[in-house]
Amino acid sequence: MGLAMAGASLFSHAQDVNPLSRFIGVWEGDQGVDVSPAQKKTRAPGSAAVSPFFERIEISAGPAATNASEQDLEALTVRQQVFRKSDQQQFHDQLGYLIWDKKNSKVIYSFCVPRGVCVSAEGELNKKDEFSASTKTAFAETEFMRKNAKTEGFSIGMNINPDNSLSYSQITALNIYGNQFSHADSNVLRKVADKPAH
Repeated sequence: MGLAMAGASLFSHAQDVNPLSRFIGVWEGDQGVDVSPAQKKTRAPGSAAVSPFFERIEISAGPAATNASEQDLEALTVRQQVFRKSDQQQFHDQLGYLIWDKKNSKVIYSFCVPRGVCVSAEGELNKKDEFSASTKTAFAETEFMRKNAKTEGFSIGMNINPDNSLSYSQITALNIYGNQFSHADSNVLRKVADKPAH
């Protein structure tokens, strides 16, 4: 078997083991829109503040794990870095795993952000290039965040489009400044590399 055929065989095997491997790659996009609660220093804290952004998402092959001798999982590692267009400053950083539960045909998206908040959402692989996941309970937060910006729900849909771009849309339900707020993010990204350099 030639090297090209061997490589194709390994890639096919990886997709059989973890169909989410289709999402592996380095993705960049500048069509992002963030709708978040305005801060207290503004005239209308808690109102909708819209921030266009660009970002980089690195998705790479990750570890396998077994839970309670029954649940066999295959993971991808995910790193997301988001920058405001207005000042080029990074305002979001996220580390986590995109996990395939083959036995139960479930998708698990677990991640943490450096605000003292972690999320684990579960869902379905709707099509070969599309998944959705959500949760209303699986959050780990600091005491400060529970009191001041409590997460009450999270949902995401992500897919690879016919033109091979990647798009996602997500909603984080917050209780902040004494009110409910749906924090929304969406973007369309293009693959700039097949895998992260590291």
